Amino acid sequence: MNTLSGKTALVTGASRGIGRATALALAKAGAQVLIHYSRGAQEAESVVADIRRARGRAEAIATDLAEPDGPHKLAKHVRSIVGDRLDILVANAGISKSATIEDAKVEDFDSLYAVNVRAPFFLVQQLLPILGQGSSVVLLSSLAAHASVGTLSAYAATKGAVDTLVKHFASELGPRGIRVNAVAPGVVETDMSTFTKTDQGRDYTLSMQALKRLAQADDIAGVISFLASDAARWVTGDTLRVDGGSKL
Repeated sequence: MNTLSGKTALVTGASRGIGRATALALAKAGAQVLIHYSRGAQEAESVVADIRRARGRAEAIATDLAEPDGPHKLAKHVRSIVGDRLDILVANAGISKSATIEDAKVEDFDSLYAVNVRAPFFLVQQLLPILGQGSSVVLLSSLAAHASVGTLSAYAATKGAVDTLVKHFASELGPRGIRVNAVAPGVVETDMSTFTKTDQGRDYTLSMQALKRLAQADDIAGVISFLASDAARWVTGDTLRVDGGSKL
């Protein structure tokens, strides 16, 4: 169903994993999708090729969101492509670092906040001139923001910050007709997830979930696509847990 026909979308970190699945889902629903990536040009172009083979519209954009001016550069590039209207922003790009409190390093902490919090904040800021009535912003939170999961305290803090941003963004941008939400996945089986590739990691994941299978990127992408659509027109300021009933 072309529920997003005529819409324009930007998905950050879309060369693989949840970002890739989201870009494909939005394109399948009819949206023109800009595929952002920092590294992995070949993977990003593969996503574009998949969308175009299905007669969709897509382009790849490279920007390092870890850089202070990364969001500003990306927004400028996006505006040069889509003009004066962006309907959907999915701020999916993020990094993770596992470390105990004793072993955590300042540079790693700063990098986590730069990519996971600062980048989406300023990307929303820089794209405001082309976001408007009916636009949807979806940020990526995490199960780690709501429950203790391994040695991820610094990463979890960034996702807690995302949940806070969602409420403030939704309140401030609501009068403009812009909806802002987040999805909070649990453990997802992607090519980046080494945790799910071990028997111990798989067993632990299944033990904490009500639904006894490993999540796939498509499980998350479908919810993001819903939030981007008019079916979610009365949903804003919320963080949806999409985690198979993890740590109930």
